[in-house]
Amino acid sequence: MPPRARRLLPSLPDRGQLLRFTVVGGVNTATFYACYLPLHRVLPYFAAFTVGFLTAMTCSFFLNTYVTYRTRPTWKKFLLFPLTQVTAYVVQSVGLVVLVSWCGVNSKVAPLAAAVVGIPFTFLVSRRILLPGRRARQSARPRPREPA
Repeated sequence: MPPRARRLLPSLPDRGQLLRFTVVGGVNTATFYACYLPLHRVLPYFAAFTVGFLTAMTCSFFLNTYVTYRTRPTWKKFLLFPLTQVTAYVVQSVGLVVLVSWCGVNSKVAPLAAAVVGIPFTFLVSRRILLPGRRARQSARPRPREPA
């Protein structure tokens, strides 16, 4: 496997993070859907999608800082966190429009299918934002000397 691809994949100790991220993602999806469905009755599907996405993103920030990465939320992280969602938003938005407009998928179900595609991107980018410098500190630790 190329070194660049290896850096993008979670290392073995990060499996717990990935599991917690998946659980948080399930809660986040439920939050989104709980917002989206009622709004879909009174707004066009894309507007309902956007409001639900923004609400779920805010919840996702706090759940990911406390539960997934076990770090403190800060204003800096909160302000950077939407960058983690830009890729997910673009991927999910394109997926939503393609599924509804081109494939004829029901607009109540399409957001769930589109969300699945964005999960890997969101994990990798949110990890970089919410755990800044942690990798650098780990690699900068002095290695124990071997006995002479």
